[in-house]
Amino acid sequence: MEGNREYKSDVFSMLMREPGYALEVYNALNQSDYRDPGLVEVCNLERGISLSVRNDAAFILDMNLSVYEHESTVCPNMPLRELIYATNILEKWVRARNIYGRKLVRIPTPRFAVFYNGTEEQPERYQLRLSDAYANPVEKPELELTCTVYNINPGKNRELLTECPVLGQYMLFVGYVRENLGKDPEKDLEKAIDGAIERCIREDVLREFLIQHREEVTKVTQLDYTIDRRIELEREEAREEERANTERERQRAEEERQAKEQERQAKELAEKEVQKLRAELEQYKRQFSKTGNQNFPG
Repeated sequence: MEGNREYKSDVFSMLMREPGYALEVYNALNQSDYRDPGLVEVCNLERGISLSVRNDAAFILDMNLSVYEHESTVCPNMPLRELIYATNILEKWVRARNIYGRKLVRIPTPRFAVFYNGTEEQPERYQLRLSDAYANPVEKPELELTCTVYNINPGKNRELLTECPVLGQYMLFVGYVRENLGKDPEKDLEKAIDGAIERCIREDVLREFLIQHREEVTKVTQLDYTIDRRIELEREEAREEERANTERERQRAEEERQAKEQERQAKELAEKEVQKLRAELEQYKRQFSKTGNQNFPG
């Protein structure tokens, strides 16, 4: 059975469900020094809206709502997705509060981050804005959401990975999986992940986490279809369609060019024929004029 190519996101989600790991990432991103994992209130998104309403990590700490996403493929729709996640969480938050009353209802301050570790080259850090998706752009959007994308691939954001060992070790795990896949001619993802788990445990990389959750981590390798694989296939189909459309456009343009050239040549030939007939007519007139024929028409 083909392994789960969404393993990176699944493992990241599992890590962020651990309050201690979530706290570590929060401190690294916000230059804070919280020590008590008990302060972390992990938020579980409800799936009533849609089965797709699922994010990788969300938690509240000191009235700050952190919404974290992982991506291994570039997605410009992250702000829209994170808006849906945050709205879903805040809807639960205000259920026991009177939002129609005269008293201001305080809500956690939202913070949005995306961690990228795909193979496509990307900047070390950049921002995505919800307003980029607006069909009618405005100078000062009344609803804005900004999320920062952190590239956590090797050589990127070294300071962040140094301050946040769990992200650094997570990337070691991902790197070992990629390395195993590169060496395996059969590209057996499940085998690659199992090998990566064994190596991580030996090297004390996420050791306790992998020992405790090994079965769950292994199970995610056994799904038949995964997001990354579907995206890869869809993008390849889109590229093929684009190539086909490009070829059709090229052929259409060539046909139009040839038709215009044939029309030009036909006009040129017709013009030559006209000029030839005119020359013959003038010559005919001159001949008759010399003979004194005054009955020549025209």
